[in-house]
Amino acid sequence: MANTPENGIPASELRNVSKRFGDLVVLDGVDIKVMAGQTTVIIGESGVGKSVALKHTLALLRPDAGEVYFEGRRIDHLDERELVDVRKNFGFLFQMGALFDSMTAGQNVGFPLEEQGTCSAEEIKRIVSEKLRMVGLDGIQGKKPATLSGGQRKRVALARAIALNPKMILYDEPTTGLDPVRADVINELINKLKRELGITSLVVTHDMASVFRVADRILMLHDGKIRFDGSVEDIRNSTDPIVKRFVEGRAGEDDLDGLHGGEKP
Repeated sequence: MANTPENGIPASELRNVSKRFGDLVVLDGVDIKVMAGQTTVIIGESGVGKSVALKHTLALLRPDAGEVYFEGRRIDHLDERELVDVRKNFGFLFQMGALFDSMTAGQNVGFPLEEQGTCSAEEIKRIVSEKLRMVGLDGIQGKKPATLSGGQRKRVALARAIALNPKMILYDEPTTGLDPVRADVINELINKLKRELGITSLVVTHDMASVFRVADRILMLHDGKIRFDGSVEDIRNSTDPIVKRFVEGRAGEDDLDGLHGGEKP
């Protein structure tokens, strides 16, 4: 049965997932449900495991313990051949866009279609134009990434991410490196894809302006566990000191150690 908001089956789910790298425990029994048609945002300090959780969703990383599901089907134990069809349901917007410098914008967007090998050249051209139009960039097909602004490169990368009409998009720090105005364009595109295409989104970010703009649900990772799970309103009203400090962007005393000659500020 396909996932829908009505039937309550998560689009994606991490169940009691743990992951360590050497002695470093990154995820410690984490449960994450991403409901269909919603934008779920994972926040937390740098290095806390946000991107690690994101990669588990695609089975790019395998859990040391726990299970990963897509639309009710367990996927973490599948081999790479079996995962090919599963991953066709996902688009991925990498932190820095990850466009191919040697290709034009149009070729970058068309690359997944070329790889799939089921579309004619004329069909690829039509789809590339359609996807670039969705991100407000139709007409730049012949330009190389080096000639585009950072915001334009992110939008081309997003057009590429939706080239195969995925059910779900994973965003890894989508506004990193952008000024507030360009960042808000990306936020609006995330909302537009949800609104117009019904796309499910999982966003990893530490940009709270973006969180407040796009999130239906917010999860905060801290010390390998989910510290907070709730809505934008819930997190604004949270009394948890760790959550409040992150949301407000305030350094704690531990963060400031050594900056005042050993004296507390």
